[in-house]
Amino acid sequence: MSNLTNILPLKLWFTDLELESPVIIAGPCSAETEQQVLSTAIQLDKTDKVKIFRAGVWKPRTRPGSFEGKGEEALKWLQKVKHETNLITCVEVASPEHVELAIKYGVDILWIGARTVANPFAIQALADTLKNYDIPVMIKNPINPDIELWQGAIERINRAGINKIAAIHRGFYPFEKTNLRNIPKWEIPIELKTRFNNLPIIGDPSHISGSTEYIKDISQKGLDLNFDGLMIETHINPKEALSDAKQQLTPSELSDLISKLHFRADNTVNNIAEIELLREQIDSVDNQMLELLAKRMDIIEKIGNYKKKNDIAVFQLRRWEKIISSRKKFGKDLGLDKEFIKKILQLIHKESIMRQNKLMN
Repeated sequence: MSNLTNILPLKLWFTDLELESPVIIAGPCSAETEQQVLSTAIQLDKTDKVKIFRAGVWKPRTRPGSFEGKGEEALKWLQKVKHETNLITCVEVASPEHVELAIKYGVDILWIGARTVANPFAIQALADTLKNYDIPVMIKNPINPDIELWQGAIERINRAGINKIAAIHRGFYPFEKTNLRNIPKWEIPIELKTRFNNLPIIGDPSHISGSTEYIKDISQKGLDLNFDGLMIETHINPKEALSDAKQQLTPSELSDLISKLHFRADNTVNNIAEIELLREQIDSVDNQMLELLAKRMDIIEKIGNYKKKNDIAVFQLRRWEKIISSRKKFGKDLGLDKEFIKKILQLIHKESIMRQNKLMN
């Protein structure tokens, strides 16, 4: 059961705006220059499809030396966005100092990034600061698929007295490389919505996709799951972007994308048929199984090359017996039937032998 108190729907976040779901949040990954920020915002405002302008102001990178944001200087540009457009503004914060500065310059909404969410100490420090303010806060999922960590961050912010909260689903870092930057694992935001029925969830197709090629499909999937909105990275000139260039659309491309999306009339996950939610979970698990099988076959071919180089027989009986024995025991502990496991392993082994035979001959 939900233990979040008094969470408000998006439409009640601001009394002077009609912020109906699903809401579109757009803007550049990074605020780079005043001209870039204002030009992007003005073009987005003209589409009449975007309500909230997002921009990264502090951009600490995995390794130092690349563009890391303009900080306080960029907050002044966001003030101009509010004065020159009908958009409200949103920035990422990762420390109490960020919160204080963002509020000082009139930022309307804060969001907390995936790396910060992974650190309960950082979240608690933000929560302690937010006790002094009444401002909407959006919380991204952590990098790893840990729903308890995500839930814990949401609860800490809520206990600080913030009742304007939304979760942002931006996908999870993949164990192996895939076509997507982050794997969606749709079952996790579905489970989060099941736990907190009144919690708005925003989809972030840009960070899931990592490329504009997949943004439409990922966006539609989120809408089909009745997400309350989308956050899509948009840049006036993506080719010149200083961060995440491949996943940013131009304002006109975003407008075209939105016109092609199907927005459903009913926006509550509770009204989706239960079987459809379960099928989404199956799809996600199946995709992960296939990715792991592909990785297994890559390793099998490396072993095949080693056997060929060292004149070793393809079939190794003792190794096969060990695989069957250990996997059946492991699977049984997980509640799987031993014969079912054996049949699956036999199919995989047959494919493995076939691939290595091709390499050997």
